[in-house]
Amino acid sequence: MSGARGLPALAETACPAAVPWLRMRAEAERSAAREPLLRPLLEATVLRHRSLGPALAQLLAPPLAGQGLAAAALHGLFDEVLAAAPELVAHAWRDLHAALERDPATDELVDPFLNHKGFQALQAHRIAHRLWVDGRHALARRLQSRVSQVWAVDIHPAARIGAGLFIDHATGVVIGETCVIGEDVSMLQDVTLGGTGKESGDRHPKIGAGVLLCAGAKVLGNVRIGAGARVGAGSVVLRDVPEHATAVGVPARLVERARAAGHRLGDTCGAPA
Repeated sequence: MSGARGLPALAETACPAAVPWLRMRAEAERSAAREPLLRPLLEATVLRHRSLGPALAQLLAPPLAGQGLAAAALHGLFDEVLAAAPELVAHAWRDLHAALERDPATDELVDPFLNHKGFQALQAHRIAHRLWVDGRHALARRLQSRVSQVWAVDIHPAARIGAGLFIDHATGVVIGETCVIGEDVSMLQDVTLGGTGKESGDRHPKIGAGVLLCAGAKVLGNVRIGAGARVGAGSVVLRDVPEHATAVGVPARLVERARAAGHRLGDTCGAPA
């Protein structure tokens, strides 16, 4: 998948000198030349690194440090996890690509990498999820707590999230423990993928590939949102939504079937309730 604003879908694992990393370094060099005040940040997070994995470890450790978690220890942990699970780096490239493709305000890779808290919170979650899968639950939950405190994004470390997720603005996003999110999903701020409070066990939503969840959308319970579906702003979904359908309102009702599988932010987020 690529486009005029995008980049080839290259995984770092397949090509260590991949075009996306070279592109992001070039963007960082241009930014540093234009804004000398930013050069120390760009040097620390991009320019001194040879690939995305070590850059991510450097980017995420300092803001998550504190309250008993040392920055150096977190940096070492993140380096270790990313080196042992290169698919997490490939997912990060897909997540950056998603921001570039779907956000009209984004035209450089280095921008979401440095400035989008949705991207940063998601990468921290991917590391926490790896720790959770490895049985390191206490540490994974502590990282979840720090991510929530720092970026106001609360994703349970057990939640399973596919590649290419774009979380725009991100403040107030909540994703529950048994939630499963497919590939190439987009969501805006204040989205909740939660339980109803009346269930136990597998109690959270299952979101299909290519779904768009607009600002303030609430999907509650073990319901399924079909691939390519859209949920309008402020809607509350309590029942399954078919593939390529649009659901709006409180409680949500179906209003149309989407003709195209792809989407850009704002396509249906203003749909009337």
